[in-house]
Amino acid sequence: QTIFGVNLEAAEEIARQIRLRDIGGLIIIDFIDMKNQEHKKQLAKAMEDFMKKDRSQHTILPLSKFGLMQITRERARPEVAVDTAEVCPTCGGTGKVNATILLTDDIERDLEFIMQSRPRSPLSLRVHPYLEAFLKKGMPNKQMRWFLKYNKWVRIVPHTDYQLTEYRFYDGNDDEIRLN
Repeated sequence: QTIFGVNLEAAEEIARQIRLRDIGGLIIIDFIDMKNQEHKKQLAKAMEDFMKKDRSQHTILPLSKFGLMQITRERARPEVAVDTAEVCPTCGGTGKVNATILLTDDIERDLEFIMQSRPRSPLSLRVHPYLEAFLKKGMPNKQMRWFLKYNKWVRIVPHTDYQLTEYRFYDGNDDEIRLN
């Protein structure tokens, strides 16, 4: 009797959830096994009663010998596909960015220009943390090579809000050095 009561409560909630979530297709429900044939018939009838509120076309088959109930149901509303994708700000949606080694060529070209126009000014380079790691790896690393070439230390500062290929130079007053 307890198993029958639990199955009845489950059937009512299942019918409610099917309507609420607008579940369609073939639905298989695995109820707790019941020995009493009369309880199985009552459960099938109860499920039909619970599903009467459902305006979608549906078919309910009685419990199988394994305690499974099959329901086929058409969806009431068409599926709404919500596109949550955004275009990558780094690559513009192409899926490709320039190799870091090519980016360092751009940085070195800009650094060369800055060193010719402001050889005495303190200098820092703000980059994405991945690019910072690339510039500081190895021995001698890029930062050390720049020091040996220009006899000036370029401080490399990681910024997590920068895009992977974004970089900017700053002077000793923390003002951005415009390269355009």
